[in-house]
Amino acid sequence: MNEIKTNSLQAWVLAARPKTLSGAAVPVMIGLALAISDGHFRDIPALLCFLFAFLMQIDANFINDYYDCKKGLDNGERLGPKRACTEGWITMPAMRKGIAVTTVLSCLAGLPLVLYGGWPMVVIGVLCVVFCFLYTTCLASLGLGDVLVLVFFGLVPVCATYYLQTQTFDPFTVILSIACGMVIDCLLIVNNYRDRELDEANGKRTLAVIAGEKGTELLYFEMGLGATALCQTLWLVGKEEAALLVLPYFVLHFIAFRRMRRIRRGKALNEVLEATARNILLFGVLLSIGLII
Repeated sequence: MNEIKTNSLQAWVLAARPKTLSGAAVPVMIGLALAISDGHFRDIPALLCFLFAFLMQIDANFINDYYDCKKGLDNGERLGPKRACTEGWITMPAMRKGIAVTTVLSCLAGLPLVLYGGWPMVVIGVLCVVFCFLYTTCLASLGLGDVLVLVFFGLVPVCATYYLQTQTFDPFTVILSIACGMVIDCLLIVNNYRDRELDEANGKRTLAVIAGEKGTELLYFEMGLGATALCQTLWLVGKEEAALLVLPYFVLHFIAFRRMRRIRRGKALNEVLEATARNILLFGVLLSIGLII
């Protein structure tokens, strides 16, 4: 990569980690597809949900970048992609300002949703912001990061998006929101699996550190399998197309799992990370198409 000018636009784009935005889009996409399949669609709440999700994801990336650098976790031994603060692409004072700006913009994007979903949207927004900070500052080091992914990349965005469209709740929305959270959690699992030895040395007790190598491999496999199984409940409500279309996702998930077990450690696991990110997007697209048709 060419030399990155400090605090340049290119540096901020890299710090935002555009490839992670698919993880923010998929839950909203599924929530909308569920609503459309039930005969509901409102464009403005849909756009606001996407905007809020994207801004919160960028905010989370900035916060993670800043605090991991501050704790010295992003050092020369890092196996994952380079981070902006550690590399000097973004200065620490500039990143603090960036976090403040993206936090405010996220709140401004989410606030109009009160008009469509009432004051519970404020509570949801506040919780998203609070746990966005708590994830990096303490909860990820206590093995709770995976729980937060299930909640804030599954239950909350899928159910909230569906509710904003329909003003109702549906049991299958909850089921699919859990499936969505499980699929996206696979990204965190393989990320922590790759970094398990470095994290343990730094006193960061992720679930991968706690579960160990074999336990984490099994967890990765089971998350994909569990999500696929939950989607098969759609047969019960006559949405067979959606249930069937999800199956190719599991095939690719299994291939990624086999590659993960074969590689086991080192930077080569970034290949599994990229495959997992692709699989997440594929899951969201296939499930959404199945629900809509």
